[in-house]
Amino acid sequence: MLKCKDGKTLKGAVIGYGFISGKGHIPSYLERAKQKGDVKIIAVADICEARRELAKKTIPEVRVYSDYQSLLKAESQNLDFVDVSTPPCDHARIAMAAMDAGLHVLCEKPLTTTLEEASALLKHAANTKRVLFPCHNYKHAPVVKTIRDVIESGKIGTVRSVTLSTYRNTHAKGVTEWKTDWRRHHEFSGGGIAMDHGSHSFYLTFEWLNTYPTAITAKMSNLEPQKYDTEDNFSAVLTFPNGLAHCHLSWTAGVRKVIYTIQGDQGAITVDDDDMQIAVQHKTSGPEVAQGAVEWKVEKRTISSDWMDASHVSWFNALFEQFKEAIEKDEYVGKEAKEAYRCIEIISKAYESAKNNCLEQKLLGIQS
Repeated sequence: MLKCKDGKTLKGAVIGYGFISGKGHIPSYLERAKQKGDVKIIAVADICEARRELAKKTIPEVRVYSDYQSLLKAESQNLDFVDVSTPPCDHARIAMAAMDAGLHVLCEKPLTTTLEEASALLKHAANTKRVLFPCHNYKHAPVVKTIRDVIESGKIGTVRSVTLSTYRNTHAKGVTEWKTDWRRHHEFSGGGIAMDHGSHSFYLTFEWLNTYPTAITAKMSNLEPQKYDTEDNFSAVLTFPNGLAHCHLSWTAGVRKVIYTIQGDQGAITVDDDDMQIAVQHKTSGPEVAQGAVEWKVEKRTISSDWMDASHVSWFNALFEQFKEAIEKDEYVGKEAKEAYRCIEIISKAYESAKNNCLEQKLLGIQS
């Protein structure tokens, strides 16, 4: 097993100093370094000179490089891991190069932009015996953790269906110093809102329905085809062995918001950003009526989750803790990496479905 160089501190490099690393990952690393002293970022690579200058100002004593190749050549012997936070078009090649250099990889979502790349990346992690770990950070939102607790408590019974709606009034904007609208251009993003945000919805469905989907049908649209070549609205139905999941994503909504519903056979959970309602069925002794002889006990909670902060900086520490644990346990291709592969398969098949008049596409999962 690869040990931390000094027995305590994981030494890392960030490749891609854009919005998510600058506002999310790096502040978390710096705070964790102060509080726990178990991580230190010693190098940053970015192709944009202005972003490199910002990195120098933000991170004490950091060494900066204009590309990932130069960083890996100069620093690999000083590192334990790399954090890949570039646009998705480069995730696979950077992650593979880092593993070849003997480093573990924390990678922003989506893991890759094609299923072929995702398959090759998982195999490479296994072959090089280096941890591959995706940034599936929605699992660490406080309200999502509460959903998990309620489901596991059995209060709402067996989950039968879920809906996940994510509304945004614009696509996620990049930094002003480099291609702010890169998510709307296929050459950098590999796709639109399905590629950019779909993983979050999909891996939550896996958890809430406690299994994996077998098929998908999808529809999508691009309301600004004269400007962009990626979709800005996406709707899909995922078929599971034990129910259905409905997912809707929009970059053209009138509000920034998430709305989730989880329907069990004994109750339901409804989430509107930080506001949660838990309805639990109670049988009554009264006569049968059209709605059934049932009353609901309704509990309302507010769980602050910082949904308006697009960096989700407050969720990152718990995610990094999982990454650190995977390194300690030699979990090179663990559950998170395998679910990242499944997310890429779903996204790929969703595009096929949409191109073929919403024809249902089978999902095979990871094939041995």
